Amino acid sequence: MYKYISIILCLLALSCTQAYAKKKKFPGGKQYVFRIQLTDKHGTPFSINRPEEFLSQKAIERRKKQRCKIDQSDLPINPEYLKKIEKECGKIVSKSKWNNTVLVVTKDPAEKMLWRQKLDFIKSVIRVWETPDSVDIPSERDLSSMHFVQPDTFGSLYGVAERQISMLNGMKLHEAGFKGNGKSIAVIDAGFNNADVLPLLKNSKVRLARDFCWPASHDIYAESSHGMSVLSCMAMNAPNQHIGTAPEASYILLRSEYSEAEMSAEEDYWCAAAEFADSIGVDMICSSLGYTEFDNGSHVNYAYKDLNGKTSQISKAASMLAQKGIIGVVSAGNSGSKVWKKINFLADAQNVLAVGAVDNKGKITTFSSVGNSADGRVKPDVVAMGSRTQCLTTRNMFSALNGTSFSAPVLCGMVACLWQSLPNKTAMEIMDIVRKYGNNADYPDNVYGYGLPDFWKAYNENK
Repeated sequence: MYKYISIILCLLALSCTQAYAKKKKFPGGKQYVFRIQLTDKHGTPFSINRPEEFLSQKAIERRKKQRCKIDQSDLPINPEYLKKIEKECGKIVSKSKWNNTVLVVTKDPAEKMLWRQKLDFIKSVIRVWETPDSVDIPSERDLSSMHFVQPDTFGSLYGVAERQISMLNGMKLHEAGFKGNGKSIAVIDAGFNNADVLPLLKNSKVRLARDFCWPASHDIYAESSHGMSVLSCMAMNAPNQHIGTAPEASYILLRSEYSEAEMSAEEDYWCAAAEFADSIGVDMICSSLGYTEFDNGSHVNYAYKDLNGKTSQISKAASMLAQKGIIGVVSAGNSGSKVWKKINFLADAQNVLAVGAVDNKGKITTFSSVGNSADGRVKPDVVAMGSRTQCLTTRNMFSALNGTSFSAPVLCGMVACLWQSLPNKTAMEIMDIVRKYGNNADYPDNVYGYGLPDFWKAYNENK
């Protein structure tokens, strides 16, 4: 079980500016969270002929450019259904139009059968979480007491990050003027501690931050540092210290992971975040989250046979990204040396790039999860440096971190640069090119997938 796909080497360095947590009663007392699967979208006032009512112009243009159809999955859930659910079932805390599901909270765990009797548009109901008696509540950030370190400078333009980009032959792409400019990347994670105040991230182009969890955080920048470190692999733009793989891309920071528990409801939060990212027109989604089993009370667990991209709530949604014109880049998982061993749920999604981790010599790490998917697709798709990857910490320091959490954003940034250089390619075409130019492409396997991509070669032979 893991909430984030990472192994942190320097826990103290990462957490020293986060306030100590204290136990508090869960707000509202004991509650139960249910996922309601709806039968249809009949009677919705929305139409695929009027997409401007539920998609931004940027999202519509992205689809037109890639010849992606707007279909029934894009239609918002029937508002009348939502009103009846709110009246009969409980408070709605999340919803997914792609999966046609609604997440509700109630204090009565026995209500679900009554809902189905009363509302004929309810297909199924499953409990996906029950709240704990108490939780760790972090204190408010005290920005006035924070003291940030000023790291050394280096002779290399890329500083400490040189090796992780050179392994992908990405510096030449940057030198040719392709640094992700014009591409927007949504980062879906657990939190972005101090990302708004760290000096080394001051040149990053963060456009928006939003929370999709229940209960929502009072401050997305006071939550987990995991997402901030993930962001730094791509967005950093500090010459002679650290330059990320897409320093000129713009970033949308979305929280879907509730750090105090491992629950299937987090899949629903992820879906809501991804759908929001789609609606505002992002080009890519990078996510270093993954699931295999959940805490007691979730009543949802998966097996190997479910790793098919169409069983888990989160993977079903992620499998839709490419048909919306979005490239999804996700972590393969860190179960390689554990009993599970396989990729996580999300990495099994169809038509995304699931990224494994290698060391600085290109050798697979022991922790990197293996494939293939249950339906025989090559997984992981590709690999990147995920051992001692240079990331930013909450003290404005660099730290060498391990995990496919970090190989994914390293790879994602380069994909953004490649797409900038090949602007007429579709999401599907770009992902196919990335796989084709992996150093293991002739004989892809369940350990390296298609291998380490050569992005400069990919550009030159497809421009």
